[in-house]
Amino acid sequence: MTADVVIAGGGPNGLMLACELSLAGVRPLVLERLPEPSTEPKANGLVGQVVRMVDHRGLYERLAGTPGPPRPNSAYFMFGAMPLDLSLLPDSPVHNLAVPQRRIVQVLEERAAELGVEIRRGHQVTGLSQDEDAVTVEVSTDEGEYRLRARYAVGADGAHSVTRKVSGIGFPGVSYDRRTMRTAHVTLPTDAVDPATGALIVPGYGPVKPFLPHRTERGGFAYAPLPGHPPLINTTEWDQPPTEEAMSLDELRASVRRVLGADLPLHPPAGEGPHVLRRLTGGNTRVAERFRDRRVFLVGDAAHVYSAGGGPGLNLGLQDAVNLGWKLAAEIRGGAPAGLLDTYETERRQAARRMVVNAQAQAALMAPGTDITALRELFTELLAQQPIVQHLADLTAGTDVRYDMGIPEPHPAVGRFAPELTLETAEGRTRLAELVRSARPLLLDLTDDASAAEALATHRDDLTVVTARPSASGPTALLLRPDSYVAWASSSRTLNPAEQNALRAAAGRWFGPPRRAAAPEPATAPQ
Repeated sequence: MTADVVIAGGGPNGLMLACELSLAGVRPLVLERLPEPSTEPKANGLVGQVVRMVDHRGLYERLAGTPGPPRPNSAYFMFGAMPLDLSLLPDSPVHNLAVPQRRIVQVLEERAAELGVEIRRGHQVTGLSQDEDAVTVEVSTDEGEYRLRARYAVGADGAHSVTRKVSGIGFPGVSYDRRTMRTAHVTLPTDAVDPATGALIVPGYGPVKPFLPHRTERGGFAYAPLPGHPPLINTTEWDQPPTEEAMSLDELRASVRRVLGADLPLHPPAGEGPHVLRRLTGGNTRVAERFRDRRVFLVGDAAHVYSAGGGPGLNLGLQDAVNLGWKLAAEIRGGAPAGLLDTYETERRQAARRMVVNAQAQAALMAPGTDITALRELFTELLAQQPIVQHLADLTAGTDVRYDMGIPEPHPAVGRFAPELTLETAEGRTRLAELVRSARPLLLDLTDDASAAEALATHRDDLTVVTARPSASGPTALLLRPDSYVAWASSSRTLNPAEQNALRAAAGRWFGPPRRAAAPEPATAPQ
């Protein structure tokens, strides 16, 4: 075998998956058709739970360019171009990380190199076949064609995925042909931005807050002053006449005039670029019929696309990669419990369907028309209520997705991403996020007598055990999968025999039978 896993696509999702597999001790090979990383501006950042996920892999500070852990957005956000007042929430789940997609690719490629991942650029997957033992991948390069075999293959090759197509996997969904989106980097007059609020002042219209979509009866408008780049202006209109003309700033100026009913001085951007100047007509929201065909898997845009644009898809795709990585590695290493790989499809399809609801609901609320305006007026009234804001914030962040861990009447933390915790261990004060960067299963024992660690004594070769000072409130024991989702939890100060049995059952369900190798007792913080 050339590699354990061949990954078609060297974008963020393929690189993230390669890093996960390498952390778990298997050999990935990444095949990317482009000879160099794309400089085309795409997604402009990460939103929601995915920000915490990259922190759990030690990548947040690299991507943010600043020290310290991520902080939630506790001010305001938008849903369907309506303000979402996050200050109403005791704990906002919405995290924001403004970073262009090409920087994400750069950081992940650097991390992949540190882990010894082989990346072949200018190598395009053109076909594949599979048998009971392996996948044969056909590859095309400028120098010719070749074949290679691997135990598994993963398509991270985008919305037009060759991997999906040659595997015969359908891509049902809906297409939208009524919308036209125009986007460009521009130079604005020096007095166009309010220095106190950062809002764009449109003469004859008024202020428009940055980074938040703005809807009028005639369309949508957005202003994004991304760090290190010229400001980005975007408009959305419905039922525009088709054109073969090249996109221009004059066209964008005219679109702004129609949408806002006012003129906005727009000038060509400064600097070398690359700069955005594009028109997109239509869009798709689609989810693959299945995310797996025997030894072939799909992640990211190959599995799902959303009319809302690249951002939501990237948020979802990176989490696909982390969900699949540890499961595929466990299968390759041996000892994975039966059905583990099947849970990739079950769990990530659930998340994909929620994103469909999110994308389509927001698109409907931004459409033109007086009926939609009436609906928005009603929604505005609802958005003054804390439970409604909480529900939509969770939908936006992806924290409303709860995996079924197979436990009747589970603890509230079970099935969700690990909570934010700061711990006092024998090694000192640390965050839970810093304990999971090796991508190993983790048992966090905060009980009074280390009874959780005792219950999993025979699993100590299979997971990391950390005991810490008991907390005053919240869970006292957490069993985390490598993707940081809680497989089992308790709030008991001491685990009784039934709880210890339940913990052992959860460990077996996700990590297989224990290897029963002797290991030193876990370090315990002073009491």
